[in-house]
Amino acid sequence: MTTHATRTDDAIALAERSTAHNYHPLPVVVTEAEGAWVTDVEGRRYLDFLAAYSAVNFGHRNPEIVAAVKAQLDRVTLTSRAFHHDLLGPFARELADLAGKHLVLPMNTGAEAVETGLKVARKWGYEVKGVPADRATVIVAEGNFHGRTISVVSFSTDPVARTHFGPFTPGFEVVPYGDATAIADAIDETTVAVLVEPIQGESGVVVPPAGYLSQVRQLCDARQVLFVADEIQSGLGRTGTTFACEHEGVVPDLYLLGKALGGGVVPVSAVVGNRDVLGVIHPGEHGSTFGGNPLACAAGRAVVAMLSTGHWQRAAAELGEHLHSRLSELVGRGVVGVRGRGLWAGVDIDPALMTGREASEALIGEGILVKDTHGSTIRLAPPLVVTRDEIDLAVDALGRVLSARGA
Repeated sequence: MTTHATRTDDAIALAERSTAHNYHPLPVVVTEAEGAWVTDVEGRRYLDFLAAYSAVNFGHRNPEIVAAVKAQLDRVTLTSRAFHHDLLGPFARELADLAGKHLVLPMNTGAEAVETGLKVARKWGYEVKGVPADRATVIVAEGNFHGRTISVVSFSTDPVARTHFGPFTPGFEVVPYGDATAIADAIDETTVAVLVEPIQGESGVVVPPAGYLSQVRQLCDARQVLFVADEIQSGLGRTGTTFACEHEGVVPDLYLLGKALGGGVVPVSAVVGNRDVLGVIHPGEHGSTFGGNPLACAAGRAVVAMLSTGHWQRAAAELGEHLHSRLSELVGRGVVGVRGRGLWAGVDIDPALMTGREASEALIGEGILVKDTHGSTIRLAPPLVVTRDEIDLAVDALGRVLSARGA
């Protein structure tokens, strides 16, 4: 029996027949990958400028991460948290040190990290701040993307994420992103946390106004509210610093981490904070069978060790300058705006030329993989192993696509 389709159309047809249609993937069927490149079932190679939404920050099949995971496969892969294993302590200590915090609560997916952060914030609000029972509220931002669980879509402002999924979880106050005054006005005696992305990824790599994160930190300090930063996409080197909050010298009370923490090999996420916050969780109150499993910790330790050198952050900063410099050349030539930091960019295509989906499909023909988001915006997030020449290759390809549409 054939185990792999060898033609793109056949592979897509099988997936469409057998998989729930919760995604609308681009028509590329990947079968191999290395570094910043992937190969499809028919042998065509593409430069990956999405990196699995930043989950593959360190390149496909990064040798250090793969070696760590392969070695662990020969030892033990899962114990559950019913027992200790020899990698959990080192992983937690090393990740906490990287973040300048005391404790780590390991989970698997980004959405789980967000749900965990919300539970921690509520419990802290009741037990430390003294919020009356069942009245805790969390302030969130318009345009947010924190996952797709029921609680998370309860405070999404994307109709696609919300329609026909109610009733929704109460306890959230939505304010405009980047507006610290709106946060100040929304805080009351029931507020336990402000949850924000330092840069909004799904919205199109939206960078808030300068000083916004610092103002959030000051408001939270003054009003006894936790600052929870969702760094699942923006963290772990993507923006040229370990965490995007560092661009304003800000340290949140809780970091929500995921995606790149597993090195593109296994799902790994975590909530990282100090004892006075994460210490409110006690046995039986929260957990995960797979959270902090030995295989995940092996991958996570490799990632943390790589980030501890500072090499990856410097690479993202330096190459990011080149990426944004090249993209700026396209403004007025089919591009109406570019945003981002480090190796992360949101590119607004002139909607009179094409949608973001159409641009993404056209770039496939040029051997470049990107992904659209709302309207005519595409996101660029190449692995941090990308080279200047590869950045030029991708930007030049985008220029040709725009020119072909009359830009």
